[in-house]
Formats: sequence, C-alpha cells, structure tokens
Amino acid sequence: FLISGPPRCASFPGNLHLVMVLRPTGFFQRTFTDIGFRFSQEDFLLKLPVVMLSSVSDLLTYIDEQQLTPEFGGTLEYCHSEWVIFRTAIESFALTVKEIAQMLQSFGTELAETELPDDMYSIERILALRTEKYYQLKEDITAVTKEGNLLLSSFEEPVSGECSQDQHRERPGDWETVNRLLGQLHEMETAFDGFWEKHQLKMEQYLQLWKFEQSFQEVKNAIEFLMSQQAELPDTGDSVPQVKQRLKDLGHFDGMAQDLIGKAQVVILHGHQLAANHHYALNLICQQCNELRHHSDVLSDEIKRKQMRLQKTLDLHTRLQQALQCCDEGAYLLANQQMDKCQSKEGAQKALQDIERFLESSSAYLNYDPQALHYDFESVLTSELKCQIQSVQVKLENVRSMFENRQSCFKKLLDKHVRPVQLVAPRPENPPRSKSPLFSPKHDIKIIYFYFFLYFSHVINELIETERVYVEELFTVLTGYRAEMDNPAMLILMPPMLRNRKDVLFGNMPEIYDFHNKIFLHSLESCLGAPERVGFCFLDRREDFQMYEKYCQNKPRSESLWRQCSESTFFQECQRKLEHKLGLDSYLLKPVQRLTKYQLLLKELLKYSTSCDGVQELQEALVAMLDLLKSVNDSMHQISITGYDGDLSELGKVLMQGSFSVWTGHRKGPTKMKDLARFKPMQRHLFLYEKALVFCKKREEHGDGYDKTSSYSFKHFLKMNAVGITENVKGDHRKFEIWYSGREEVYVVQAQTVDLKMAWLNEIRKILFKQQELIKGTFDRFLCGIHSAAEPFLFSHC
Repeated sequence: FLISGPPRCASFPGNLHLVMVLRPTGFFQRTFTDIGFRFSQEDFLLKLPVVMLSSVSDLLTYIDEQQLTPEFGGTLEYCHSEWVIFRTAIESFALTVKEIAQMLQSFGTELAETELPDDMYSIERILALRTEKYYQLKEDITAVTKEGNLLLSSFEEPVSGECSQDQHRERPGDWETVNRLLGQLHEMETAFDGFWEKHQLKMEQYLQLWKFEQSFQEVKNAIEFLMSQQAELPDTGDSVPQVKQRLKDLGHFDGMAQDLIGKAQVVILHGHQLAANHHYALNLICQQCNELRHHSDVLSDEIKRKQMRLQKTLDLHTRLQQALQCCDEGAYLLANQQMDKCQSKEGAQKALQDIERFLESSSAYLNYDPQALHYDFESVLTSELKCQIQSVQVKLENVRSMFENRQSCFKKLLDKHVRPVQLVAPRPENPPRSKSPLFSPKHDIKIIYFYFFLYFSHVINELIETERVYVEELFTVLTGYRAEMDNPAMLILMPPMLRNRKDVLFGNMPEIYDFHNKIFLHSLESCLGAPERVGFCFLDRREDFQMYEKYCQNKPRSESLWRQCSESTFFQECQRKLEHKLGLDSYLLKPVQRLTKYQLLLKELLKYSTSCDGVQELQEALVAMLDLLKSVNDSMHQISITGYDGDLSELGKVLMQGSFSVWTGHRKGPTKMKDLARFKPMQRHLFLYEKALVFCKKREEHGDGYDKTSSYSFKHFLKMNAVGITENVKGDHRKFEIWYSGREEVYVVQAQTVDLKMAWLNEIRKILFKQQELIKGTFDRFLCGIHSAAEPFLFSHC
C-alpha cells in the first residue's frame, strides 16, 4: 500500500510518503518477504518510511475501512474481473469502430478510382455488387452501433452488490468514451450515406445514358440503313407494271419506316424523361433526341415524296396507255368497216355514225393537249417519258388524220345521194380545232377532285387494312405467347421469374384486343361506303381509347421483365412456332406505334377532305388522338406522385406537367418580392389540374430489377379558384408570377423557354376564364367598381 502526495516522477501518479507492507501469516512466506523487501529496497530507491503490518486489523489503523475492499477488512465494493471485462469490451468496441472506418475509406476509394467497363451487363453487375456491399456495410454499422448502445446502457444500469463506489466514479469516464465512439460512428455513417447516394445516382444515370445511347444508336443505324435502301429505289419508271412494283416496294419500306419511327418516338420519350429528371448529360440527350427526330422526319418525308412522284408517274403512264389503247381501238374500228356496204346512203350514214360515236366517247384521249400534259407532269418527266409522250402524240395525230379522212369520204358519199342540191353558207377550209375538253379548266377541276377522292379512299383503305393487320398481330401475340404461359408442356422452358407474371408482361393487351376486334374494326369497315363517318368512329370511341394509358403505364414494368427473360428458351420456342422474324418486344411495342399511326392517318385524311362532309369530325378526331398521346405521357408522370393525402382524380384531368425553378414569397414574411432574385430557387415539378396546381419535388427511386424511376414527392397545392397570374416578371422573359388568395402567397415560376411559359399561361388562362364565366354574375359589380375593362381582375401585366 502506497500513500502518495503531489506527483514527483513519471513512475507513480504522485509523491510517495509512506509504504505499508502486509506480511504473510505463514512462517516461511513471512521470512522470504522480509529478506526480499530488504534486498529490493535499494534497487527501487524507496528511501521513505516503511511500516511492516502483521495483520489486516493493523491496516485499519492507517486506512479507513471505506477505502479498503472486503478482503482487507474494508467495505469498498470492487470487482476487478468485471472491470477487466468492461475495459476489454471498450477496447474491442474502439477497435471495431476503427476497422469500420477503414472499411468505409477502402470502399470509398474503390468507388472513386475503379474505371467503369464499356458493356451494359458489366455495368449492371458492378452496380449490383456495389449496392450489395453498401447494404452489407450498413448492416455492419448497424450491428456495431447496436453493440455500442448495449455497452453504453450497461454503464447506466444499477451496480451489483460486489462492486465498489470507485467503479461508480470510473464508469462516467468509460461512458463518455463509448458515447464519443458512437458519435463518431454516426458521423461516419451519415457521410457514407451521402457519398453513396451521390455515387449511386451517378452510376444509375451513367447506366441510363448507356442504355439510351445504345437504343439511340440501334434506331439511328436502322433508319440510316432503311434510308440507304429506299434511296436505291428509283422514284420514276418506264411502264405501268414497273411503277406499280416500285410503289409496292416503297409501301413495304413505308411499313418498316413507321415501325422504326415508332421505336424512335419511344427512344425520344425516354430521352425526354431523362432530361426531365435532370440527367447530368442533358445536352447530349437533347441533341440525340433532336437528331433522331430529324432522321425520322427525313425518312418519312423522303418516302412520301417518292410515293407522290411514283403515283404521279403512274397517272401519266395510265393516261398514255389509255391514249394508245384508244388509238388501237380506233384503228381496229376503221379496219373493220366494210367499204362495199358504205357505198349506199344508209351504209355511209351508219359508218359515219359509228365513227362519230367513237370519237365522242374517246375525245378525252384522242384530243389531249401535249403542252397541258407537260405542264401537269413536269415534276416527274424524264427524257424517256418525254419520248413516250412524243411517240403517243404522233400516233394520236395519225389516228385523228385517218378518222378525218374517213369522215370526209363518207360525207362526200352522202352528198352524192342528196337531191336537190342546196346552197350553204361558205365556211373556212381549215376550221380551228376546238380545245380538248380533257384539259379545259372546268374538266381540270373535276380531274383534281377525282384524284383527291381517289387518294382519300386510298388512305381509308390503308387505315382499315392496317387495323386488320394490327388486330391479327395482337391475336397472334396473345395466343402464341400469353396463352403458352399456361401451357403445361411449355412450363419447363419458362424461367421462374416469368411464372404467374403474364399480366405484368402483357398488361391489358387482352382488353385492347377485344376492343379493336369486336368494336373498332367493324366501325372502320362500315366507313368503306361512307368515308365521311371516319371521324365519328374515333369520336364515338374516344373514352375506350383511354385503356391505352393503362397499357403505357405498365410498359416500364413489362420492359424490365422482358429484359431479364428475353434470352429464355421459352420465348425462342414461341417465336419459332409463330415463324416470327422479330422478337416479342417488337410486338409489345405495337399498341404504342398504333396510337402514333392513327394521328398520322387522320392528318393524311384531312389533307384531302377540305370540302368533304365530316371534315370537322376528322379535325376533332385528330385533336382527340393528339390529346390522348399527351395524356398518356402526363399520366405516366402522375402515377409517380407520392405523399398526397387524398384522391388526385378529384382534382380533374391533368392538363400540363413539367419542371420549373420556383421562388416563393409571403405578404406577412420579411422578404420583399423584389429581393427574391437573391435567393436560390427551389426545383419543383408542377402538375396543372383542372381544379388545382400541384407542387412536387422530383426524387429518384428504384423500380423492379435494376431500373430506376422518377417519383414526385407532394409538397402543396393551390386551388385554381383562388389563383391569379402576372404574365411578365422583370428581369427574365421566361418568368411569370402565380399569386394565391389575394397575394397572400406569391410564387415566381421560371420556365426553360419562353414558348413553354406561354403554353402554361394559355392553359391557366383557359381555366381562369372558364371560372370567371361561371361566376360572372357575382363578379360583375366587383369588377366594375375596382378594375377597368383594360385590366381584368384575374390578370396583371408588369
């Protein structure tokens, strides 16, 4: 036992004043202790008083019993083994925290320095492995945190009867140590989560960009290849069969082009979604979307241009062929007239009548004007066609000359039989040839209307034929793929993740098929005899077309499942049985492509029906289909809204949606509106409903598999019956102001472009004007007393 004072050396915590030695009770132990202490006293330089104690009771005269443990006759509760256990646990916990820190540092270095591969499968695998490792580290951190909390709680529990008060004083220091380590662990976890979130976003956006660029390149290459193929097809021909064959070949190219354009539109829609999600490669994605749209437009325009030229060439060949046929029929008529029977008055009269009837029925082909023909078909005339026109012209002149000679001959014969001779007024020897009725202005208009009607009918036939093909394709997919998923013989070929998931893969395609097969196809077929009813067909069934929204909303889940199972033997066997050249994914895209095809065909019908019955319904049908396409896109965003306490359908239809920068201000707040530009704006995704304007914050979440989808976290909404707008805000033409409840709340909204701003303002105006009309009777007196007619109540201009 050492009694110490203030510290003097590094060996002990204080100066030593007294040493007490408790001698053993046994004789030999006591003897060895005395001898050993005597010899070691000089070695340890303990030049201070030493008291040799014979028993424990002697120790109590020097040290209070509360400072001694029971084994020395005291009352101090102290358990050395428990103290050792606690100290060991603390040291082990500190070492574990250090190891966790090293693991996090190592993982962070790996994420930052590892180069990404160039193939999608490897990228997806790396992301999956890193995500798995991240969650494993999170589990390790959770386990260590749980261990630390358990250790910390042990210091706060009541001390057992075997421990002394010194341990009470010792434990607060240990508690602080463990608590500090837990704080460090929490800070490391928070920093690690933030780093992982950024890294994961970067990795997933990189993967999204890789997939997008791959799809972009595939569609672009396919369009360029098809462009080169159709470029090799001439846009003219030397005969009717040749031109018809080239039109048929071009129609095949057009079908392939429409499929590619549909795929391009899906890729562009994907690009717009990435751009709306603030992808780091925004400029590149927009550039590629524009490039794909340009290639699609060029391909479509080139095929249409070539179709028009070939169709016009076919019209010219048809006219020339009819003229040649007319020449042959005229020559045959003249050759078969029996001249011996024409010597009589009756015979000459009959022969002359036959000639006149033929000339009257064939005047459209025998008396055409070559200059008018050149003018009408100037855009398609080649040197070969010009030679054909000249050859036909020579033949027509010869045939006309033969008919004129034969008519003159028969008239002379008739004159010989006429008695008495009658004087007639002289007439010019060469009367001017009357202008061909075929090319008179009046007849020109009839021909134009005829061909307009002809092409109008052609488009209707195309609409009906493609509808039949579409229904047949849906039927093939449902019977050749979907039904086979219930076939016990095919079950062994089906991957486990595909079983019982046909509703995910095919969505509501059966519902779409039933609608088109049982209803819409029959409605279109009824228009063959009444083309003016085409618009009615679409308008009568506009509500049924809403089922496409459900199909498109399910498309991301369907595509994710297809990508995971596309290489399975099940799909390969189904495709082999159906003898399809394309995989199932091409047919799952058909409903999306069909929506696009409808609006294209309706546009074509409108071009050639400006003066026909039903044109207004056609225009309304086109608007309805375009609205449907927009509604499908908007609804795919709306389903991702989370956190709204209520039913979004009660807010009406989604009219607009998009991302904006937003500044806020309040009348009672300390910030003035003129100072809003100093503050950083919030990024908000706005949904304009018929009854409310909803503000959301865009977030990223995991979808099925490895796909990532956008979600919109609901923040607040403004009722449209309490909203006003200011169209212009100083400083930026892209900004406008939305104020709520008499300017209690003011929101400055900045669009990406001026055109986008005006589109939103127009929609908001429509809603506000509609409301204003509904409550006009209530507001009239208020408007007259407060505002002038030049500045309506609901709008102001800065």
